[in-house]
Order: sequence, then structure tokens, then C-alpha cells
Amino acid sequence: MLTLGIESSCDETAAAVLKEGNRLLSNVVASQSKIHHHFGGVVPELASREHIRTICYVVEKALYKAKTDFEYIDEIAVTKGPGLMGALLVGLTYAKSLAFSLKIPFVGVNHLEGHIASVLLEHPSAEFPALSLVISGGHTSLYHMKSPTQLEMIAQTLDDAAGEALDKLGKLMGLGYPGGPVIDRLAPFGNSHAVRFSLPKISSGKLAFSFSGLKSAAVRYVAKQKITPLKKGTKVDPENLSQDFLDLLSSYQKSVVDQVIDRLDKGLKGNNIRSIQISGGVSCNSELRKRTRKHFENLGIHVYYPSPQLTTDNAAMIAVAGHLRLKSGEKDSWDLKADSNLPLHGIYASKNKSYLPT
Repeated sequence: MLTLGIESSCDETAAAVLKEGNRLLSNVVASQSKIHHHFGGVVPELASREHIRTICYVVEKALYKAKTDFEYIDEIAVTKGPGLMGALLVGLTYAKSLAFSLKIPFVGVNHLEGHIASVLLEHPSAEFPALSLVISGGHTSLYHMKSPTQLEMIAQTLDDAAGEALDKLGKLMGLGYPGGPVIDRLAPFGNSHAVRFSLPKISSGKLAFSFSGLKSAAVRYVAKQKITPLKKGTKVDPENLSQDFLDLLSSYQKSVVDQVIDRLDKGLKGNNIRSIQISGGVSCNSELRKRTRKHFENLGIHVYYPSPQLTTDNAAMIAVAGHLRLKSGEKDSWDLKADSNLPLHGIYASKNKSYLPT
């Protein structure tokens, strides 16, 4: 049983081949970061055009690396949302056309469902009940998982996603796009306690994330301390940055991680949680990994992450999630539409129904 996964929700064109639902034969990702770097963020029109230009090559390369061909593919899984509408349509249209020509079933997968499944691909024995955190440039959501097949969202961001907050500071300080990985690299050279950023207080009293206030506080601090952003073309290196600059990056990143740990702590209460599973692009952040493991494993709770290549947008996670759904007998019709705002809890009609079918 070979599953072809296709992902094109934002600025990566990706394809992967999965065997028997648990053995990854190939995982190819064509990044557009160099294209969008000059604009300080993803430009939707450019992303769509690049997906069109590269999707055939990426899929063919995935098949080549898996040492197989189109005729041996048994099923196709493709991202149907959320994401950029134009970008989603490229992947979905390609997947439907290919499935139609090969006369094989296909299924649309929620992008967040894929991130959650990426943990289970590499850690099938992870303990349940669990807290699952999806943290990236576009999403920061926390889910309570009674089992691999029962999931309920218990918190999400009210404004910016964690990765978005990191990228915005990177743009403000002239670090380019994406800024999060650059901040992670430079943060160890600064004092993470030099700048005090307070945790946001949610007026409703509900469990939620919020990062827009942190970004605004950083903007005010930069103006007050007269910290000069890096000039365009300057090498991003600790030697070229002032100590105030480095202290700001380190303190800002610490504040993001502080809030994540605080919300995870609150999510533990009353849920008999046995493990924490963290996925998405920001889950690759070194401080997040180090501090969450230290904090929660001291409490006797294991923390699981995907390997770095599965943290950013990729098609392996879509193939895994799609295979699980197809294995349960589900498949989509040719009139399936992309949904740029697709909620994870909207995949199935009932909250009690399986989110990740066995």
C-alpha cells in the first residue's frame, strides 16, 4: 500500500510517498523562502505561481526517491485547508486530476491534522491522554487527545501565532524572513532576563494564547532604547550586533516559550495527561524543546516532537493523516473544495467522532 501525500497550503511545495502507513520512502520539499525573503513575508500570488511551476517536478522527484512510479500509487492524500486559497487550489487540483487519471481514491486533509499525525508517525507508542500543541507561523492551538482518534481543541491564539510573532520581530530588526530560526540562532548570545516581558492576561478567563501584546511591547522597547535594526546586506552575525540587540532577541524568545509552558501547565489540570506532543514549525525551536522537556519530564510527563524535517510544512504528515482516514473507509468526491479557513474541529460532524481514524 503506497500513499502519495501532497502539501501546498503556504510557501512550500511538498510530496511524499508512504508505505503501509508507517514507512516513509521519500519526503521532498521545495521551499520558497528565498522568493518571499525580499518581501518580509509570504506573498500569496507569488506562492501560487511557484506551486504551479514546481508541483510536477516535486511529485516526480518524490516518486523517484521512493523508487516507484505513478502506476504503483494506491491512494492520494492532499491538504484541503487551512492556508492560502490559491496555493491550496494548486495542490488539490493536481491531486484530484492525478487520482482521476489513475482511478484511485483520494482524500483531503486538514493541515493541522497533518501536523498532529507527524508526531504519531515517529512516536507510535506515545502515551494517552495527551496534550497536543500545534505551533507555527500560522497556528498556535492546543488540543486534548483522549487517544490517537479522539481530539478536542481547548485553546488557540486570539491574535498572532507564536511563529508569526517571532517572524515580525525578525522583520522589525532587519533579520529577514523567516525571522524565527535566526532569532533562535542568535538568542544564546544574549541575556534572556535583560528585558522583562509580562505574560498576557486573558480578560475572558478562558485558556488562550496571545502574542500581539508581546510584539507591541518589543516595538516600544526598540524605540525607547534606540536599538538600531540591522542594515540590509549586513551579515547576520553576533559580532555585528549590539548587546542590547542580542538581549532583546533572547528575552523575546524566552517570553514566547514562557507563555507556551504556562498554557501547557494550565492544560494539564484535571485532564490526567500522560504525554505532551508538540508539532509545527516553531516546535523546532531549540529553547522550546529544551525547556519543555526539562519542565514536564520533571513532572513525569514525556514530551514528544517530530524530527526537524517533519516540523515545517511537509507532505509526509499529510500522507500519514490521509492514510489513516482512507484506511477507515473514507474518501472524497471530485467536487471537494479547498477551504482557506478550515477549522480542525470541522473535519467531522460530531465532536465525539474520531479525528484521526484508525
